[in-house]
Amino acid sequence: MHQRSFLAIAAACAVIAITSCRSGGSGPEASAATMPSARVAVAQRGDISHMLTLAGQFQPYQVVDVHPKVSGYMKRINVDIGDIVHEGETLAVLDVPELKAQLQESAFQLKQSQEEIARAEHELRSAEAMDAAVHAQYVRLQQAAATRPGLIAQQELDDAQAKDLSSQAQVDAAKSAMAGAQQHAEAARSDNQRVQDLENYTTVTAPISGVVVWRYADTGALIQGGTGSNDQALPIVRLSQSSLLRLRIPVPEDDVKFVHEGDQVQVRVDAINRSFTGKIVRFTRDVNFETRTMETEVDVDNKDLSISPGMYANTALELASVKNVVTIPVEALVLNAQKQETVYALDPGNRVHIRTVQVGLQGSKLAEITSGLEPGYRVLIGGQDKYHDDEEVSSIVASAPASETVQESGGMIDLKAGASGGGQ
Repeated sequence: MHQRSFLAIAAACAVIAITSCRSGGSGPEASAATMPSARVAVAQRGDISHMLTLAGQFQPYQVVDVHPKVSGYMKRINVDIGDIVHEGETLAVLDVPELKAQLQESAFQLKQSQEEIARAEHELRSAEAMDAAVHAQYVRLQQAAATRPGLIAQQELDDAQAKDLSSQAQVDAAKSAMAGAQQHAEAARSDNQRVQDLENYTTVTAPISGVVVWRYADTGALIQGGTGSNDQALPIVRLSQSSLLRLRIPVPEDDVKFVHEGDQVQVRVDAINRSFTGKIVRFTRDVNFETRTMETEVDVDNKDLSISPGMYANTALELASVKNVVTIPVEALVLNAQKQETVYALDPGNRVHIRTVQVGLQGSKLAEITSGLEPGYRVLIGGQDKYHDDEEVSSIVASAPASETVQESGGMIDLKAGASGGGQ
């Protein structure tokens, strides 16, 4: 009797347990346990920028080798390396004795030609006066012959007319002689000016303001004129315009498309512990075949000459940037079969919706979304191929930055590292 009762109670408990288990498996907890989970990030507003760091080198704005235009012996040189000179300042004086003789000769010829002009002017005035008198006499004879026919013999009239024509020819000849004298004087004046210019060239002046970076001649040396094609002719000095410098930056080929005139460049000169901001003023628009870089220049004011040509600088150039745009992690982007960028976005009910988006500037971690997604939307990051459209998921929000600055290095100069390396 007791055994039967025990069996009945055990069977009843088993039924209750089975019923209880079935009813519990169909509740919300079991549904949540079977729902797939997904890591998501929230679309935010932020900034993305690309910064290119490069090593640049300072160059003089201009470098001029100063040659004399005449050959001669160095009489005096007034400057040495490191001297600061101004435009028009006398650098050196040459001694060319033969030029002095040529200048005297040309001056004599000029004076002689001027005397020829004075003589020609006197002869012209004399011829014109004689012509006027002869012509007046001929006119009077004509008038008398017309008033009283037969009074003046025809032979006399013919002789007067011949004299009148002859005096006019003498006037024309005197005018021609005057023009010849003037032309001769002009040639003499030009020759005198030419020799005078050569004499002036014996004083060598600075064509620009700058610094004497090298001196090639000493007092007493024979200096060859720089007007020929003789490669052996050395200059007197070399001038460097260092008050304004060119900072030359080799921009890699892939970044050439981002370079524009007026772009700002952050410059750091470690040798003098100085930082400043410059602007791109010119670039070659030509990529070097060997280095695959394009020379880009920043003009740097250096009136205090604190920066010496040849110094290095580390520069940072902002290639591209966007401000206050919608950004999402790059992991959220998926390229579909039509080669379109898409994201797997969640609606408020945690259902997946595949949306086509337009991507703007892209960094290493973040991408700009120009259309197709608004701030606040959650997007799946990673493993999107495991999910399908309209699928309900359990989201796990991952923290992601809203802004990013991408640093690209094209080579930097570390003076401290170079110094320590040289001491080993």
